[in-house]
Amino acid sequence: MRFRLRSLLVSISLSLLALHAEEPEYRMPPEALAALVDAPRTPAVSLSPDKTTLLILEHHGLPSIEELSRPELRLAGLRIDPRNNGQSRKTLFKKPALLNIATGDQRGVAGLAADARLADARWSADGKHFAFTVSHPDRLELWIADVASASAAPVAGLSLSGVADASPCAWKSDRSSLVCRAVPAGRGAEPARPEAPIGPEIQETTGEKAAARTYQDLLKTAYDEDLFEHYVGAQVVRVDVSGKVSPVGKADLITRAEPSPDGRYLLVEALHRPFSRLVQVGDFGRRVEIWDRDGKKVAELADREPAEQTPIGRDAVPVGPRKHDWRGDADATVYWLEALDGGAPLQPADKRDVVRTLDAPFTGAPTDLVTLGYRFDDIAWTADGVGFVTERWWRTRRERMWMLPLNGGPVKLFDLSSEDRYGDPGSLVMTADAHGSRVVMTSDDGKAVYFKGAGASEEGDRPFVDRFAIAAKTAERVWRASGEEYEYAAYVLGPDRLLTSRETPEEQPNYYVRNLADGKRVQLTHFPHPHPQLKGATQQMLRYRRNDGVELTATLHLPPGYKPSDGPLPTFMWAYPREYKDAAAAAQVSGSPYEFAFVDPRSPLAWLTQGYAILDGPTMPIVGEGTKEPNDTYVQQLVASAKAAVDEVVRLGVADRDRIAIGGHSYGAFMTANLLAHSDLFQAGIAQSGAYNRTLTPFGFQAEERTYWQAPEIYFQMSPFMHADKVNEPILLIHGMADNNSGTFPLQSERFFHALKGHGAKARLVMLPHESHGYVARETLLHLLWEKTVWLDRYVKKREMSRAGQ
Repeated sequence: MRFRLRSLLVSISLSLLALHAEEPEYRMPPEALAALVDAPRTPAVSLSPDKTTLLILEHHGLPSIEELSRPELRLAGLRIDPRNNGQSRKTLFKKPALLNIATGDQRGVAGLAADARLADARWSADGKHFAFTVSHPDRLELWIADVASASAAPVAGLSLSGVADASPCAWKSDRSSLVCRAVPAGRGAEPARPEAPIGPEIQETTGEKAAARTYQDLLKTAYDEDLFEHYVGAQVVRVDVSGKVSPVGKADLITRAEPSPDGRYLLVEALHRPFSRLVQVGDFGRRVEIWDRDGKKVAELADREPAEQTPIGRDAVPVGPRKHDWRGDADATVYWLEALDGGAPLQPADKRDVVRTLDAPFTGAPTDLVTLGYRFDDIAWTADGVGFVTERWWRTRRERMWMLPLNGGPVKLFDLSSEDRYGDPGSLVMTADAHGSRVVMTSDDGKAVYFKGAGASEEGDRPFVDRFAIAAKTAERVWRASGEEYEYAAYVLGPDRLLTSRETPEEQPNYYVRNLADGKRVQLTHFPHPHPQLKGATQQMLRYRRNDGVELTATLHLPPGYKPSDGPLPTFMWAYPREYKDAAAAAQVSGSPYEFAFVDPRSPLAWLTQGYAILDGPTMPIVGEGTKEPNDTYVQQLVASAKAAVDEVVRLGVADRDRIAIGGHSYGAFMTANLLAHSDLFQAGIAQSGAYNRTLTPFGFQAEERTYWQAPEIYFQMSPFMHADKVNEPILLIHGMADNNSGTFPLQSERFFHALKGHGAKARLVMLPHESHGYVARETLLHLLWEKTVWLDRYVKKREMSRAGQ
């Protein structure tokens, strides 16, 4: 008996050990879930500048964990593949095809391998060619496609430098050549890693304020700096469509080389030392220069040091010239911005930004085009030189648009809350001019421009296109989507023709040519249904109120074949909180009940295959009106929103209170942990890639602009780590081990798990090798479907089983 008892205790101990320290192994979910991982995504499209041809690109399959395990350098916010000198994590496409909009004929592009990995597709100004990159294990190639023959060929002997965010190539206005960043000829091997440190790594502060958010992938050592310099170095080259390659200027740490609209000059940005160990590459020191077509420096527009002293805040910007670019309406005029308030949003000022311009040959003084009372957001011009500039101010959530006529001062067109979706006038419709420059599309007589927008309304989004008369400053609605399907204008082909994308809850998105004169439309694409096993699933937009009167919305999805007589289902909610300064704006309806529900393997909708009801996107507004900050009552508002959602699905009879789980990603994971700590509304939670201890993000997070030292009680109250002893429901924590998002260090999940474990909570921590803030490896996604299914079935669906006597 004693032996049998000892054996039993050993068995139990081993079982507990296995539960707490499992052998690493990728697991397979049920077949219906696994099928979603390889479901085809809706292809990407790009319209040629002459508006005759649609380039269609299929999404490449998910990378394997083996591919994701390739060597990767994480330097100053860049993720670099050192073997091909490109970005290690980039959306890739395959099988390009050309669709003739007039005839509907579609041709595949010949010359490419079926599994070629494409990116950075760009049209020539005349629409006769398009260029793109192809990623190989050891190089990044430039390919040029001829539209007439529907064939493509690589540029021999050229290895592109693709580590910077900007596309490595840009077409010149001559329509027959491109300017690219290439790996410098004769570049040697990467710097050798020191076998032993040559001394300590030292940083020192001299008393100047240099507050920065908690960035990932910062440079840490002198060796990091050498690696960064080695891989960012680039040579500008000119590439003819015939394949001839000619160097332009000298190699440098060049991250951008943009031709002027007339093709005579290049706007070049090059980084320089000293490199920062506090901020990422976007805030590194850099020179901004104008080169002529042969690479000779014509003018230096800026030379700044690392922007480490930029104040904290949504409207904070560096001091000095920033955001240089070409005016799209001029042959060779550069514009840039400069802060008039020291870049500090908390400093009182009547004027915040100025837009300055300088014409070729760039020898005179710049002209002040317009001064702004808010922070600059965007600017665009018509081909005739009429400008449109938008400005925003985060603290008040205000947005304004000004028109800059050819003669006279700025004319205010719009002044509204940036939170007001119902009042949003939309965005300007852009097109390409003869140079290939992006300009505002005008009517045939040049007297009007076009806006298109989401068309948010009480009944959901109904996209629109408006014709805006420049002289009268009045808008005429030329098209609005019907209220029985979801359709939006992807492109405006002309005054009476649109290229639209249409979908319904049952029909996946496809593209159509819509004639506004007679209302008819012709279908161009016939993309297949990505997950036919979920045909028959239903969705319904819900509207309900929380206890303080704020109106809330959510989309309820029910499995195929579900009938009200079937009774309550196990339910999974997935949400993401957002901050508002206005309760009325927080209550506005977002989305459309007529959109097609694409079931991505990362989406909670996957569990429709397992018989769950899904409440997707229940709004969790955190409102702080007037002088109040939203986060002052974050927990109270969060719990109130969640309770209202639970009450609504229970009232509808599709859920019962004993079988509801909550989940979210990033800030949604933060939400999930807080709801489990501060309420008993849910039976379990799933939290992906969250931050749980806000003292580890002390200089602000999400929309919170106050620092920890200004509002320590807010940081404490909002941190679920500080309330780990109150989490009494099971929580599944998931985190990518290579997370690159600001603030969501993998350490956040590890320390939160340890705190939960120390207080006896039911918790499971899954750390994903090589995954970043978003998960991409096929094996990872399959395993996560398994993990979540086991978790939900164990702690949510199990109650259904127990009631059935199982």
